[in-house]
Amino acid sequence: MPTFEPESFFLKKYDLSSSSLESVMGRVLDKKINYADLYLEYTTSETMGLEEGVVKKVSKNISQGAGVRAVAEEKTGYAYSDDITLENLMVSAKTARYIAHAGETQNVPIVKYRSSPHDLYPVETAPIDIAVEEKIRLLEKMDCIARACDPRIKKVMASYASEVKRVFIVNSKGEMSHDTLPLMRLNVTCIAEDGGRREVGSFGGGGRHAFSFFSEVLSDHSGSRFEYYAKEAARQAIVNLSAIDSPAGPMEVVLGPGWPGILLHEAIGHGLEADFNRKGTSAFSGRLGTRVASDLCTIIDDGTIPGRRGSLNCDDEGVPTSRTVLIEKGILKGYLFDRQNAALMKMPLTGNGRRESYAHSPMPRMTNTFMLAGDSCPQDIIRSVKRGLYAVSFGGGQVDITSGKFVFSANEAYLIENGKITSPVRGATLIGNGPDILTKVTMVGNDLALDAGVGTCGKEGQSVPVGVGLPTIKISEITVGGTA
Repeated sequence: MPTFEPESFFLKKYDLSSSSLESVMGRVLDKKINYADLYLEYTTSETMGLEEGVVKKVSKNISQGAGVRAVAEEKTGYAYSDDITLENLMVSAKTARYIAHAGETQNVPIVKYRSSPHDLYPVETAPIDIAVEEKIRLLEKMDCIARACDPRIKKVMASYASEVKRVFIVNSKGEMSHDTLPLMRLNVTCIAEDGGRREVGSFGGGGRHAFSFFSEVLSDHSGSRFEYYAKEAARQAIVNLSAIDSPAGPMEVVLGPGWPGILLHEAIGHGLEADFNRKGTSAFSGRLGTRVASDLCTIIDDGTIPGRRGSLNCDDEGVPTSRTVLIEKGILKGYLFDRQNAALMKMPLTGNGRRESYAHSPMPRMTNTFMLAGDSCPQDIIRSVKRGLYAVSFGGGQVDITSGKFVFSANEAYLIENGKITSPVRGATLIGNGPDILTKVTMVGNDLALDAGVGTCGKEGQSVPVGVGLPTIKISEITVGGTA
């Protein structure tokens, strides 16, 4: 996209100036406030859906607002307004200061720009600026492709969403940061019926790309990316029609590459966010430098991968994102930090301060979290299992951060019998403990893959886009909940 100059957007649009920003910062600061910032946001978004070949929904929305934060050690004051005027910013600043600590105001000069070292999504034309008709045609093509896969596909639902978010951040260090973030996502769901049985399959992808991303021809699959999405959703629905009830009990489990990394994200990743560890509520609290996993496990959080859904030029506190090693060959090396927790724990910033919108205060969050590839051939991993489960895709799950216990349901899974993938199963759930599971990783494949670009992470009522990844891995034992 064209270079975004904050002066030509926020400052002019809302009749602000450097001196007025200094006034806002002066209103929020006092000698007991350790840190303060002002976050301005302007987002244009759209969604559209196709069901049974008919357009059911097309919408376009604009949201705007500003939030002011005051941090006094462990205490945070936050106030926001969806009407960006200097008067409202001053009221928000005063409110945030009084929540955190009441005292005398002080001045701060706004003189420095924090320039990001990244340019991770250089999109010339934002997807939201592409004609609606072109997006509808894409959904119609996906509908036709999915139906053509098998006559048992009886219903198809396709959806598209995109946005462009502009952010401008000023802090009490006198720094100003800004970014323009494109984001899009394409999804398709198929319902297959046979003999009175009905099953569902879903697939999709996206990221911080140009709209042409969906029409790119994939090197490892026939056809374009959007064709692959439609065919995968149809294939999953058809496979599930023949699925048998999942067995239950402790067994060896093989996780496939890519999206199964969501289990890693939920069961382990959240436990490595700094707020939980500072408060001592994570299963990983106080364990830096100790062994927490098999020596085959190296886990990374990387917000600098170009075009990825979880990537950011800078986080929502204006800090450039980075590649953070969390676990290296089984040893816990680090946590994910925002400014407040980094200061309190006296640790370096990692660029993981994130917020859902101007109406939310930032907190430590993941970006793109994945396990590095190992040396094993995926086929050898399967052949090493006498009786177990091969999980390809996951749906919902629940995690207890303090204990690390998790429950995840598999959308697509298969039995492994005598080293071969056999029958698809339904109703399989994985039940375990995140830190414990890491110690039971006995083989790691050489086929690391990142997800297709659909991840959304929830924490304390806030949702942010994320990425996950995983090579094929073998876990010596997980309790599988089933119906057989």
